[in-house]
Amino acid sequence: MMRWRSLLSLFPIVLLTACASLPPELASSDTAVITDYSTWTETKPSADSEVRLGGVIAGISNQANSTRLEIVNLPIDKAGRPDISQEPQGRFVAYVKGFLDPVTYAPGRLVTLVGKTAASEQGKVGDYAYTFPTMKASGYHLWKVEQRVIMDDVGPYFYPCRGFYCRHFEKDSNEGRVIQTVK
Repeated sequence: MMRWRSLLSLFPIVLLTACASLPPELASSDTAVITDYSTWTETKPSADSEVRLGGVIAGISNQANSTRLEIVNLPIDKAGRPDISQEPQGRFVAYVKGFLDPVTYAPGRLVTLVGKTAASEQGKVGDYAYTFPTMKASGYHLWKVEQRVIMDDVGPYFYPCRGFYCRHFEKDSNEGRVIQTVK
């Protein structure tokens, strides 16, 4: 009996860790992988340093042997998902070997990349001169934003609501909230 209790107490932990796992393409062999944009830009790590960052694609351009992605950085969680409720922290450039379709990796999509730090490059955001921290990506994952609507419906069934008193509830009964989650 005691053995079953201990096994059952571990079940929620196993279930929670399964829900928040890092996609295999974002795995890193480096135990000290940098996942914070500020740490990456302020400490000026060596070219061997691995970094895992994510955000919103701002631009894409295919070159002869690679694809250049310009990313507006958002903090990522332990599963590598960009946190769309946070403010952007800056921009960076990632080079991915091969061809990425500009329709699939269109501006506005969420992506997380892992790779090695490369030399910064100069560029522009509009007319503003900008120094882009740069990485050579070895793995990447494109995310989807799912939306669901939660109705805040408090119609005439609101007990003990009757008659004239309930009219203010009926008037606003079709309002709801849109919840966005990254998957």
